[in-house]
Amino acid sequence: MANSATELRDKTPDQLREQLTNLKKEAFNLRFQQATGQLESTARMRAVRRDTARVLTVLNEKAAAAAGEAK
Repeated sequence: MANSATELRDKTPDQLREQLTNLKKEAFNLRFQQATGQLESTARMRAVRRDTARVLTVLNEKAAAAAGEAK
């Protein structure tokens, strides 16, 4: 998935929230696989965590921009 921040900034907040939900589900599944010893690639866990952080950062930027416009 590995989205760049510029790609994420082009998305709407609803699209970002949907992507965040999907990333959280994937992170849960990866943790479950790790706990049961079925995880193939631990690097995917790191990538999902970073993608989640990227999405949250862009969402916060958009919220801050919207709050700035409202003042």
